[in-house]
Amino acid sequence: MSKTLMKGNEALALAAIKGGCTHFFGYPITPQNEIPEFLA
Repeated sequence: MSKTLMKGNEALALAAIKGGCTHFFGYPITPQNEIPEFLA
């Protein structure tokens, strides 16, 4: 297993994808702007 260095919001988004998340609904405001960008 390799290690990846990433920000917390990116880690949360990647975990959601790996957990089976297929849809995301949110309002683009700080501090979670990186989450919808990563999921797009």
